[in-house]
Amino acid sequence: MKTRQIRIGNVPVGGGNPVSVQSMTNTDTRDTGATLKQIRALAKAGCDIMRVAVPDMEAAKALGAIKKDSPLPVVADIHFDWRLALEALEQGVDGLRINPGNIGAGWKLKEVVLALKDRQIPVRVGVNAGSLEKGLLAKYGRPSAKALVESALKEISLLEGLGFHLVKVSLKASNVPTTVEAYRLFSKKADYPLHIGISEAGPPSVGTVKSAVGLGVLLSEGIGDTMRVSLTGNPVNEVRVALQILESLGLRQPGVELVSCPTCGRTTIDIEKLATMAEKKLRGLRLPRPVKVAVMGCVVNGPGEAKEADFGITGAKGMGMLFKKGKLLRTVKEDELLKELIKEVGKWKP
Repeated sequence: MKTRQIRIGNVPVGGGNPVSVQSMTNTDTRDTGATLKQIRALAKAGCDIMRVAVPDMEAAKALGAIKKDSPLPVVADIHFDWRLALEALEQGVDGLRINPGNIGAGWKLKEVVLALKDRQIPVRVGVNAGSLEKGLLAKYGRPSAKALVESALKEISLLEGLGFHLVKVSLKASNVPTTVEAYRLFSKKADYPLHIGISEAGPPSVGTVKSAVGLGVLLSEGIGDTMRVSLTGNPVNEVRVALQILESLGLRQPGVELVSCPTCGRTTIDIEKLATMAEKKLRGLRLPRPVKVAVMGCVVNGPGEAKEADFGITGAKGMGMLFKKGKLLRTVKEDELLKELIKEVGKWKP
């Protein structure tokens, strides 16, 4: 569903542009060294847009140094204090994330909007099921999809009333069906670009599944212009999962597409260890175009799958076969399979 376009730094969002991936630092923003180190790691992992928390004025003043050396556009996450928003803009950030309704008096919001207009900086109206207005909770009885949409439209109207339209919107809940329904409803009512995500999705083992299901449904329906996978822990994991979701839907070209068989009684090599190590080593390779790599564990489906991939390995106890473009390259010892696979992929040229 085509939305209007805005720009977060050099990244276009909406308007039919590719879905961008966001994450948020979990460092103390006042520690610029640690924050920049994490931003660089996220950029290396494939992140497009970076958000940082701004809890106080010291953090707001640190944004200038962060923005100066950041390889990614920087969005300031602001709550309650309009002065933090003004300082963040003064420090040169590429975007704000605010809830207009909790900035305070109308004149405070007007000051923020005037500064946004002056710099042509966009804002994300972030609605979250965990912080809905009391009036909407009383009206709907719970943080329902309709309540999220009504909250978002109310917040947007405050900005539109001030003649400001550089807006993107998020409507997040930790409940997948509620989140999906909210985005569906909103996309029928407005054409602002959408930041999609499942909030508080949980640790990677749980949050990856919830995010893949919820965001996968929305993206398959053409809903979503930028996304964050919210996982407890290292934010680099968020980026990897987000990219995998996009790649699985054909919305991003993978660098390396890895397929591996499930474990079963036919396997006579440690396929779990082999596949895990292959994923880690292949992740960092820079290749001229996407490649498909198969890591298989038995002689039933293994040779066929390995032959269908650009590169593949399959093994039995003690020995294994290495394939390239459907042809057997050589047979090698089991403990050399991974090394030989990485060597072949690394030197490959289209």
